[in-house]
Amino acid sequence: MLESASKTFFHLLAQSAVLKKLASRYGMRKPTSFARRFIAGETVAEAIEAARMLEARGLLHSLDHLGESVGNLSEADAATRDYLAIVNAIVDAGVGRNLSLKLTQLGLDVDKASAIDNLRKILDRAEPAGFFVRIDMENSPYADVTLEIFETLWQQGYRQTGVVLQSALYRSEADLERMIALGARVRLVKGAYQEPKTVAYQRKEDVDAAYARMLKRLLTGSSYPAIATHDPAMIDLARTWAASHGIGSDRFEFQMLYGIRRDLQSRLVGDGYRVRVYVPFGREWFPYFMRRLGERPANIAFVVRGILGESG
Repeated sequence: MLESASKTFFHLLAQSAVLKKLASRYGMRKPTSFARRFIAGETVAEAIEAARMLEARGLLHSLDHLGESVGNLSEADAATRDYLAIVNAIVDAGVGRNLSLKLTQLGLDVDKASAIDNLRKILDRAEPAGFFVRIDMENSPYADVTLEIFETLWQQGYRQTGVVLQSALYRSEADLERMIALGARVRLVKGAYQEPKTVAYQRKEDVDAAYARMLKRLLTGSSYPAIATHDPAMIDLARTWAASHGIGSDRFEFQMLYGIRRDLQSRLVGDGYRVRVYVPFGREWFPYFMRRLGERPANIAFVVRGILGESG
């Protein structure tokens, strides 16, 4: 109940123009500013530098240029050009080639066909250069269309791409079977969006139970799954289940968020597991940042101290 209330509260705050302006003023302006704990920076150069630092620690990464629903096709085209430039910058920098993106950023809310064309442009540039591109799952109204677009492109031969499923949604276990049958690579998360009880579990224990069921199914039935969690219980379950079923550490990876549980990231690498860190960057970082606070309200004190320190 507390977790659900927290998500609702921060979802509302994320829509505040006043709070966004305040956060934008103080959140990223110095290397020590509070938002930099969770956001790699506002430019691709900063994201690439963060990627290099992760690689030096033995970690993998996936860069995500933050941005959500655009309001017109010009904005969608601009976001697409940004991603094409990011692909080129990553190639030039020589860091790992893995991207995450959202379909609403490419114009899904404006025109579905244009969003598909924009995604195809990115994949046409990225796949020949050796990239893997993860299509993020947004909130529940986008689940059907996201999977439909993914399946369409998969059938057209775009195989260096994957999707995300959220254990919080009732539908996700059936969607998982659909993706396994396809041979797709799935990233499993619990889900950061506030969802109604008609489509999603409201109790943490129910979300966790669904995550555990899906985790086991992924490890034994899917192609190179990504277990995205900071929950020690779920990490222990994945390790135990994999070991008991003869699944080597090279057949899956753990995924975590930039700036969260860095100690656990390093520990898993030391134990021989692959760990990929999701590296968000860009000017439109505020909604993502607020979702992170909603997942872990204990971070609020850290942010408040940062704001007071910046403005003092």
